[in-house]
Amino acid sequence: VQLVESGGGLVQAGGSLRLSCAASGLTFRRYDMAWFRQAPGKEREFVAGITWRGGLTYYADFVKGRFTISRDNAKNTVSLQMNTLKPDDTAVYYCASSPGSTAWSSPEFDYWGQGTQVTISS
Repeated sequence: VQLVESGGGLVQAGGSLRLSCAASGLTFRRYDMAWFRQAPGKEREFVAGITWRGGLTYYADFVKGRFTISRDNAKNTVSLQMNTLKPDDTAVYYCASSPGSTAWSSPEFDYWGQGTQVTISS
């Protein structure tokens, strides 16, 4: 299984970025997918998730209204549209897959990408 993130970079506060994750080696349409992030000196935290059944979406409170997660089962991709970015959003963002998540917590996710750096300047 491979999860490969792309789309990170450096943008000014208030700007936008779109992250993508390409999955291979798994039956993508049967996996919940999520984005997590980890800032320097902090623990990894859940950002957004989307279920395989029904495409239901879930967000951390700190990104609600700014970030949108979506999936394309035909292309085996999951994306994260990030708008109104803040310096506090600076982190490495990881894509992860789970055969079924109930709490959107890291231990429920069995495969992870290598991460993509997102840096927001003030």
